[in-house]
Amino acid sequence: MDASNGSRSFEDTTYADIQSFFNSAPPLKDENGRSSRVVCVTSGGTTVPLEQRCVRYIDNFSSGHRGAASTESLPDDPLLECFEVTSESNITVHPKYANTVRGAISDNRKAVIRGTLLKLPFTTIFEYLQILQLIATSMRSLGSSALFYLAAAVSDFYVPWESMAVHKIQSSSGPLDMRLAQVPKMLSVLRKDWAPLAFCISFKLETDTKILLEKADMALKKYNMHMVVANELLTRKEEVIVVTKSGNITVHRDKTQAGADVEDPLIKLIVDRHSAYISS
Repeated sequence: MDASNGSRSFEDTTYADIQSFFNSAPPLKDENGRSSRVVCVTSGGTTVPLEQRCVRYIDNFSSGHRGAASTESLPDDPLLECFEVTSESNITVHPKYANTVRGAISDNRKAVIRGTLLKLPFTTIFEYLQILQLIATSMRSLGSSALFYLAAAVSDFYVPWESMAVHKIQSSSGPLDMRLAQVPKMLSVLRKDWAPLAFCISFKLETDTKILLEKADMALKKYNMHMVVANELLTRKEEVIVVTKSGNITVHRDKTQAGADVEDPLIKLIVDRHSAYISS
């Protein structure tokens, strides 16, 4: 550009200019002219390595079922990825669940091919949080059309990489005495910096029903979540309590429908609330 006419050169472009451009841009739309909604679903557990060349690690019991059921997709099982359902397919499953399994395999394959489902695997707490940051900052420009459904069982404690043993810890060294550091809470930075306009849902699991709702309400206020789904360990597959600023909503599994999950009515509630959030 010619500086003599008052125009700025490319070198004069500032970070503020770039942010202003994206902040003022209209939301992305799909081929039908509708605003594109993107949902980031995290599910499953994170491991805490005890060695850099990991042999031992701390794990939790999370299977990833909540995320799989919520997205109507398959659990992260390489064997299931090998199936393709056709009219001639002969999949032997209990009759009660046959249609559900066939439908899940077929729908999962179609979603991957269409590009509407992208699976990003993680194992360790380090991988999970780094991937979450990359996704969240990438979704920032979607504004209120972005939704985070954070159902992963994230480790509360970890061994810092720099203080971690490089090689396998030897049992001959005697009893293992190890100090775990607390994992930084990332929900605040997600809400404030990474994707401040996104609709955010977190989960709270407890074994003590007496403190469950109190802890969920604390998380709602502390991290400025739009919803916190409260789960009690023994009843989490039958009912959950959705904690919001306007009140609590109990969601039950439809026991009259074979193969129904509590995630079915839960997701319907979330979609309705997200739509209202976008409109407002």
